[in-house]
Amino acid sequence: MDNNDLILEGRNAVAEALKADRSIDKVFIIDGKHDGPLKKIVAEARKRNIIVNFVNKDKLNDISITKKHQGVIAYAAAYNYVDVKDIVQIAADKGEAPFIIILDSIEDPHNLGAILRTANIVGVHGIIIPKRRAVGLTSTVAKTSAGAIEYTKVARVTNVARTIDELKKEGFWIACADMEGDLMYDVDLKGSLAIVIGNEGEGVSKNVKDKCDFIVKVPMKGDITSLNASVAAGVLTYEALRQREYN
Repeated sequence: MDNNDLILEGRNAVAEALKADRSIDKVFIIDGKHDGPLKKIVAEARKRNIIVNFVNKDKLNDISITKKHQGVIAYAAAYNYVDVKDIVQIAADKGEAPFIIILDSIEDPHNLGAILRTANIVGVHGIIIPKRRAVGLTSTVAKTSAGAIEYTKVARVTNVARTIDELKKEGFWIACADMEGDLMYDVDLKGSLAIVIGNEGEGVSKNVKDKCDFIVKVPMKGDITSLNASVAAGVLTYEALRQREYN
């Protein structure tokens, strides 16, 4: 799937995608006074909690491939998102304790794709990502996942911290990846678990970290003091797999 296949331009294309309940990452609308069709697109997008960005004509022209955007462009996801409850149900259907990865504003599509690939291999039931300031399910993510995107479900949420609160009410333990935490070998990663991996540059945000039950770190012996987000996710989830299945 080419990236161009995921850029929907023009009123009819965007309106039909919304009508068909296609997963849309964000919608760009020309700033200013809107006529009926554009108002309807804005209303429908907001009804579905899709991010709507109002931008000037030059910005739309820069994004546009066809140069016939009619004041509206939408970015569609390569695959449909699910609800968090759907991920929990996948675990229940398998008779397994839920195992989830929460990504706090991962921006690199190659990182998300690699995490999806590892998640599938270690038996993660699904991944949660935020709607804003984070990469969605782009064609690059799909390609990097090496097919895992077909099997590992992804949920998008408006507020990661609030979602953590909801998971904790359902009996989840939330582990935050951070170098100030306890060594991963000393932390119980069994049971209903969500591992939080932070942004490539700044790690897990403070408001999300404060919601977590414990902080866990990957052992390091070298001179460099940080890991790529996808590598950190891989190391931690494999330790969780070891504890859950082979301990």
